[in-house]
Amino acid sequence: MATVVYPAIVERSANGYSVFFPDLPGCTSAGASLGEAFANAEEALTGHLLVAAQHGDELADPSRLEDIEYDPEIQEAGRFLVRAEKPGKSVRLNITLDEGLVAAIDRVAKNRSGFLAEAARVALAAKRELADP
Repeated sequence: MATVVYPAIVERSANGYSVFFPDLPGCTSAGASLGEAFANAEEALTGHLLVAAQHGDELADPSRLEDIEYDPEIQEAGRFLVRAEKPGKSVRLNITLDEGLVAAIDRVAKNRSGFLAEAARVALAAKRELADP
């Protein structure tokens, strides 16, 4: 996976803050506080990139933050850069798992690879949260 950084714009809203990505129409997020809006923006960007990759959608290259023009109709609270991992092409692996674990996976998932990939993403996110207090 390659790391990408997209600019995000934060707007004040009635219930806190909303976030949108000028380069990625439809990719939005929100939060009650600026910190929550930032964290949710990372999650929204990661999800958007994953879904785009699954559907084979082309993504715009990230703009430079300073190149994004101000819109007088938007009440900006700030701008920031959001980092995410851009999914790459799939790599075939040969792994060994306990047969009981494989059977348990097969009972809940239609696709072993997809299930294991999602489990790895969740575990990696949890480790990152523990590493970043």
